Amino acid sequence: MSALAETLGQQIGLKQACAVLQVPRSRVYRARMAQTPLLVRPQPAAALSSQEREQVRETLNSPRFEDQTPRQVYATLLDEGEYLCHWRTMYRVLAAHDEVRERRNLLTHPTYRKPELLATAPNQVWSWDITKLRGPVKWSYYYLYVLLDIYSRYAVGWLIAERETAALAQELVATTCQRQGITREQLTLHADNGGPMRAKSLALLLDDLGVSASHSRPHTSDDNPYSEAQFKTLKYQPGYPDRFGSIQDARAWVGPFFDWYNHQHYHTGLSLLTPASVHFGQAAAICQQRQTVMSAAYAAHPERFSKGLPIVAAPPKEVWINPPPISNLP
Repeated sequence: MSALAETLGQQIGLKQACAVLQVPRSRVYRARMAQTPLLVRPQPAAALSSQEREQVRETLNSPRFEDQTPRQVYATLLDEGEYLCHWRTMYRVLAAHDEVRERRNLLTHPTYRKPELLATAPNQVWSWDITKLRGPVKWSYYYLYVLLDIYSRYAVGWLIAERETAALAQELVATTCQRQGITREQLTLHADNGGPMRAKSLALLLDDLGVSASHSRPHTSDDNPYSEAQFKTLKYQPGYPDRFGSIQDARAWVGPFFDWYNHQHYHTGLSLLTPASVHFGQAAAICQQRQTVMSAAYAAHPERFSKGLPIVAAPPKEVWINPPPISNLP
């Protein structure tokens, strides 16, 4: 129809021909353009030669000018009595090579893999970290090292020191592994990227013990959530002092806290069980006893339970640090 409209348009005019044939004129124009070869734009007489364009590019990318804009380079060269081309042309030369961007050869940060750790029983994954306890005067601190089992939330080991060192971390890890009876290839130890956590001496110790090491991504506190949550519980505890008078005072306060935390604290993440009961395999018996109490309460007053017999929740069977997307789960 476009060709017919073109032919008829030569006799009665294109507008009238398109109206008669009910063909949009834009279709005729597009067909006409498709048959017309594209015109090659001639090279302007004032254009830079290929050698001159390459010289401009080399100048802009030279170590002297690689961190300057074409405007700055243009002005600098003018002050030195040299003219290569206008700064707009400099931009066009760079654009032809996709270089209107940062031209320096900069180092790039590596892509850090998100740690994905799974615990289905105690002593499979421990999380550890160090927090500061304020000392008696300004800028004085004591350092609390804590090893936490992520499955049971049980604090398997802790110590307080006046400094933060890899040697103390080694001592704590080795002692705790021995006390918990950790065998080779049983445990993964997860931490952030602090100096003691990344120390080569600690890595060698873990290799000797057969313990796998895992680390958070830089600047990502969510990769170590259980230790962070435990420290929050510590510092929001009623009676937590603003400052400790001495390291002995700090140890005297922290010791009873961990005894309470492990054996008396009903942890929300454990369906209101204590970390010790989950860590030492008492959770099933306690849940069964609680279910007996709830069944008796339901039998006595069923009208008080609108949803029927309540079922006592068991602690989670799987505990993750950064669970993978649901589609990737086995």
